[in-house]
Amino acid sequence: MTTRQRTQIDFDLASDPNVLTLIRMSLEEDLGSVGDVTSSALMPDARMSVVMVAREACVQAGLGVAAQVFQAVEPGLAVTALAKDGEAVEAGAELLRIEGSAIGVLSAERTALNFVQHLSGIATVTRSYVDVVEDLGTQILDTRKTTPGWRLLEKYAVHCGGGVNHRAGLYDQILIKDNHLAHWRRSTGKSIAEAVEAARASAPGLLVEVEADTVPQVQKLLEAKPDWILLDNMSFVEMEMAVDMCKGISRTEASGGITMDTLRGVAETGVDAISVGALTHSVRSVDIALDAAS
Repeated sequence: MTTRQRTQIDFDLASDPNVLTLIRMSLEEDLGSVGDVTSSALMPDARMSVVMVAREACVQAGLGVAAQVFQAVEPGLAVTALAKDGEAVEAGAELLRIEGSAIGVLSAERTALNFVQHLSGIATVTRSYVDVVEDLGTQILDTRKTTPGWRLLEKYAVHCGGGVNHRAGLYDQILIKDNHLAHWRRSTGKSIAEAVEAARASAPGLLVEVEADTVPQVQKLLEAKPDWILLDNMSFVEMEMAVDMCKGISRTEASGGITMDTLRGVAETGVDAISVGALTHSVRSVDIALDAAS
């Protein structure tokens, strides 16, 4: 079996230009060209000390991004981490302490909370999926079903929850899906296995994965020994058959409408990984607030 691995995403969020741009755009959206007019009118010289508090049990993600938000508004704000990303916390846990001018704190409050609430929601849901299959050694993968502009952060949150990033985008892995294969067969008349060989020759060194939705398709694919075979919308019986055929040749990933109710059964078929779009496209933000420090 091939030893090529999935591309590792670099999560240097403090210096990533896309993250910094997203923070800037988010603040501009909220503050406009004049800033927080209410705080400026009522508390121009006030200072305050606040803590970010989890209102419910969750897995943390995005605290470093929140700290950047506060300091982007006012570099003089003092931000102290009281928890860390990837940490499971209980309701009432204090996450960050922020001290400085009231205008600075309140101008950054909503944007900082938006980041942490959404990313912690993703991390929390991911951890719940990971926990269901952890004893089976099955990886939980994310997908490209992310919020435009937020992909790096949302995949980071999946990482914080214990999941594995499938791929960063269309550029770092070959994934041959049904539309690709339909065009390939029409335009060349060649086999699925030959499509894998052509893709590998075009992008040497990249991991190659191919989608299959029937067991006979899997059998044909194995002639070319792709790194991974994506078992799409197969029954448990079909998945078990496909996994058995792929042993020692290609690793297997299951996808297609997988829910918490079906997750364990899918993992028990022996697949190496399960991809779940719901980790990023359907999560509920966690309840996190900013309270006056005691």
